[in-house]
Amino acid sequence: MPAKVFYDKDADLALIKNKTIAILGYGSQGHGHAQNLRDSGCNVIVAELPGTANHEQAVKDGFKPMSAAEATKKADILTILLPDEFQADVFRAEIRDNLSPGNVIVCSHGFNVHFNQFEIPKGVATILVAPKGPGHLVRSEFVKGGGVPCLLALGPNADDTARGVGLAYAKGIGGTRAGVIETTFAEETETDLFGEQAVLCGGCVELVKAGFETLVEAGYAPEMAYFECLHEVKLIVDLLYQGGLNYMRYSVSNTAEYGDYTRGPRIITAETKAEMKKILAEIQKGQFAREWILENKANAPQFKALRRMEREHSIEEVGRNLRRLMTWIDAKEV
Repeated sequence: MPAKVFYDKDADLALIKNKTIAILGYGSQGHGHAQNLRDSGCNVIVAELPGTANHEQAVKDGFKPMSAAEATKKADILTILLPDEFQADVFRAEIRDNLSPGNVIVCSHGFNVHFNQFEIPKGVATILVAPKGPGHLVRSEFVKGGGVPCLLALGPNADDTARGVGLAYAKGIGGTRAGVIETTFAEETETDLFGEQAVLCGGCVELVKAGFETLVEAGYAPEMAYFECLHEVKLIVDLLYQGGLNYMRYSVSNTAEYGDYTRGPRIITAETKAEMKKILAEIQKGQFAREWILENKANAPQFKALRRMEREHSIEEVGRNLRRLMTWIDAKEV
């Protein structure tokens, strides 16, 4: 059954215009939500840690950042946009005891709600409003008069009234201009984690690295391997983004299309799909969530070691040198 999609006509901004909306975290999503809601005529306050770059940016953008506890006390609607791994501790320390009946908690990712890391008090509704794009795109599309599609879900203590608030919030950040799809916390969380791990981040990165290593080990120049296995990924992804699989295949050469049909299934095999199913099962059962929560309670030693090791991969050194030659791509370094 197709999902229901809501647009501007389905949302009443008046439901939140007389409310105080607190944005906790002025990072990627936070800056987009806060500025868009303010431009939509809403009363917005921001919580951010003093001395951080995000705090400084919030001040530059005209906000007066405060603590999460103070913002929670003042808010009718509380949007938690902190990194997943910090949300539960901040919720226990600064949010939970400062909530009041009638408050609405907004999340842009369902991880902590779905995996029961928040103890939601009675009388406090929880909703999900999740833009399907990074915060800078949420902001730039809004400024241009457009919007980024959003997902909407009802969580603990939420009813039709909360759905109305969620749609109004989505309208305030520009989401209803593009379309808001109703889902559930479980569906959003589990599909999001699966997509990141199996395809968008984990799967794609490992495929790129394996291709690069295969060519270099066979004696080809690292620069050639970089262009063929990493740089040109954007060209293919843009075609997929614009028109799906068929448009990409229509746009490339017949040689590339034939290689796609005949060699692609030799790379992504039945064994690969079986492993994807295992990863999905780990997500559904909460195994990945428990692993990630425990990793952070131990100060993330494995995560930090893996990050350091991956940043030293030879593809990164080759890429840095080549990107310096391509001034048009606005190269970024970490």
